[in-house]
Amino acid sequence: MSFSKTLLGQSIATLGLLFLIIVTGLFIDSKFIADNFYEHAQWLNNLIVVFVFSLLYFKSTSRTKEMLLYALIIGVVGEYIFSVGFGMYTYRLKNIPHYVPFGHAIVFVLVYYFSRKPKVKKNRTKIEKLCVFLIIPISFYFLLFKNDVFGFICTLLVFLFLRKYPKERMFYLVMYCVVAVLEFVGTGLECWKWPTIAFNNFEFLPSANPPIGISLFYFGLDRGTMSIYKRRHKKAWNRLKNIRSVNS
Repeated sequence: MSFSKTLLGQSIATLGLLFLIIVTGLFIDSKFIADNFYEHAQWLNNLIVVFVFSLLYFKSTSRTKEMLLYALIIGVVGEYIFSVGFGMYTYRLKNIPHYVPFGHAIVFVLVYYFSRKPKVKKNRTKIEKLCVFLIIPISFYFLLFKNDVFGFICTLLVFLFLRKYPKERMFYLVMYCVVAVLEFVGTGLECWKWPTIAFNNFEFLPSANPPIGISLFYFGLDRGTMSIYKRRHKKAWNRLKNIRSVNS
């Protein structure tokens, strides 16, 4: 069996690529680079992320291209609502970096690709258990040692959310873990910052930087992308559901 057909190989081709993009891009936009090398490096990251998005777009099927565009649009709207409108978090330069909405779409599509890989689907239950094994202790750690009430509540809501979408459980659990890594890297490199209370307004909801369960809000992008696609292609989606039910 070739390496690309193993679980490790398929994970590296999707999530490995995603983590490389995350770490490289956010390091370029970090306060460290801005203070010590080049003040305007964020523009370089903008170009790199848009280039990666373009590569993924042109190599994708028509279905995935459409979902990438929906994810990009929802990402733009979501950033202005939550960062600018609600003050939920603040970027280093007090702006909305151009790479961020494109980055949301890249995260969505690479986690989606991961969840569709044959070996990943075959090991779905094991992957779900691994994610839960990681999520539960770290969420309690954040609650007990970082007073992250906001993040812990978000985590509880994630698990309530998953009860409604059992067939997509693995996708969302993996997304939770990916977003946690993204947030640790982004806040650690001071690309953005979360306030000490939720939305910088609710004192009864103290928050860590980052809040651990913040992937809950990413799920809005994921559900929105899927929902728009399903509504625009009802017949095709129903056929796919019927095929899945026969094969399951």
